[in-house]
Amino acid sequence: MKRVASHRGFSGYQPLIRAYIGQGLREDLAALENPPDISKLIESLKKQGVKEAAIEKARVEAGVVAG
Repeated sequence: MKRVASHRGFSGYQPLIRAYIGQGLREDLAALENPPDISKLIESLKKQGVKEAAIEKARVEAGVVAG
């Protein structure tokens, strides 16, 4: 950690750890605030012949809200 910290321009390993934690937290918050749009996936499954009932069952089992 100390080698990486100095190489990345940090004064020590603790600021580097805080930076890593902050980066991961920002990514997780962005994922929570912007859930994936599955409508394209559903349309692709329909085009490939997956029956509507199977798609609906999978959606309900996965807890995906209809959109």
